[in-house]
Order: sequence, then structure tokens, then C-alpha cells
Amino acid sequence: MGLISGLLEPKSIKIDTIITDFEPIRKYAMNDTTHPASSDATTHFGFNTVAESEKEAKVAEVFHSVAKKYDIMNDVMSGGLHRIWKMFTINRVAPRPGMKILDLASGTADLAIAFAKKVGDSGQVWATDINESMLRVGRDRLIDKGVLAPVALANAEHLPFPDNYFDVVTVAFGLRNMTHKDKALKEMLRVLRPGGRVFVLEFSKVAPPLQKAYDFYSFNILPKMGQFIANDSASYQYLAESIRMHPDQETLKAIMVDAGFDFVQYHNMTAGLVALHEGVKL
Repeated sequence: MGLISGLLEPKSIKIDTIITDFEPIRKYAMNDTTHPASSDATTHFGFNTVAESEKEAKVAEVFHSVAKKYDIMNDVMSGGLHRIWKMFTINRVAPRPGMKILDLASGTADLAIAFAKKVGDSGQVWATDINESMLRVGRDRLIDKGVLAPVALANAEHLPFPDNYFDVVTVAFGLRNMTHKDKALKEMLRVLRPGGRVFVLEFSKVAPPLQKAYDFYSFNILPKMGQFIANDSASYQYLAESIRMHPDQETLKAIMVDAGFDFVQYHNMTAGLVALHEGVKL
């Protein structure tokens, strides 16, 4: 991969270690102010309304809490289906030698590990996350799997990467936690090369016949599972609520088109419980 795995702050990333004579990226580091939070602006945190300036910290608290139990909770609460959803995503991406892939909200690095094995030494896979606890777990898993890939602590709304660099950008189960989804998508577009593709795997709007059962599971069973396995019911209550607040399939498609992506399409999985959205930068 050209860079030994490590936990890097965006300001310390030396992009010129992978791009000859390219200046280190400062403009898109986490202190970028091109989308400042207004003191009056509000957004949702689950079903609650909070100041935009507070959401990032609140989301961080959730993932600091669940990081160490994240993988086992994913297996339990999805019945292992998350592995099938991710495998479908990997197959749609179709990584091949030499590709440059950016995995946002990489978390425990399931996608990054799979991509790195396919792109080989001639390619690059960056695993990034805004949450340090999650990224440390992901970094350790990369090392345990024998994968040498760079990891970076990075805000998807202020990516510390150059324009037109990556062939593919992926984000799995992370977009719904971002305060400004529109800006994050525009950043993904910026760092993609012309012809590059974005893949957004996320919970979505389940088919109506399953809605009541899904709601009962989400709000009655899931928090109790979180308490039993991770000693944290509140974080899993938030996760259930955040899914309900996330745009449905057609709305997210429209947001991606507005962000500048072309040929946007989506694939429903498990009766719409999850959807994979794809788009192309022309």
C-alpha cells in the first residue's frame, strides 16, 4: 500500500508520501470553516432536536461507547445479515489491482480489509473514520489480518485528500450520522476522479408489511440487546432512532443527484431494510 498502517490526524497526513510533489493537505482538515454551524441551526440526534454544533460530539459519545462490542452487536442484531449486505457492496465495487479506494466511516474496517486484498500493492485503500475509538479497532483488525493500509481520523465533511484522486469512495452505515449529508456527498464527489464511483450502504425504508414488526424489534428488543451485550441501551436506542430519521431510498437518491452525481441508482436488500446507493462522477 505504500504507507504502514497508523492512526493519523488529518493535519498530520503527508499526502506527498503518496503523490509526488503534492503539498500536505491543510485546507480540508477538520478545522475547515466552509460550512460553519450557526448558533441558531438545529438538526436531529435520533428523535431529539439539538444544535448542529452539538451533534458531532453526541454521535462520538455513542460510538466511543459501542466500539469494543460493535462487531458482535452487528452480528447479533442483524442475524449476520450485515455480512451479506457488505459482500454485495464489495461485489458491486469490484475492486481490482491498482485501484485507489477511500472507505469513509470505516469503523472496524470490514470493507477496507476486503478491498485491500483485491487492489494489491499497486493500489491504495484508505480507511477513515471521525471516531477515534472505532478507528483504533479498525486499525487493529487491519494489522491482525496482515493488511498494510493507511488509516486516518477524518471528518467526511472536510476530507484531507486532493481533488480527483480516488477511483471509488464507499461509506457503509455512516452517512446517517453525518450532520450535513449534502456536504459530505459533495466532498466524496470532489475527491473522486472523473468516472469514479460512490457507494453508500445504509439502512433505509423497509417494505410496509414489515414496518410494525421492524418497529417493535427496533424499539423494544434492540435496546435490551444493547444493554445485555454492550451494557448500553441508550446508544442502541439512538441507532434505531437515527435509522428512522435517515432519508428513504428516493430521497437519498435525489440528494446524491443534487450533490452532483450522475447515474444514481439503488439496490434494496432484505425488503428495503438496507439499500445500496451508487453514483458516478462525470
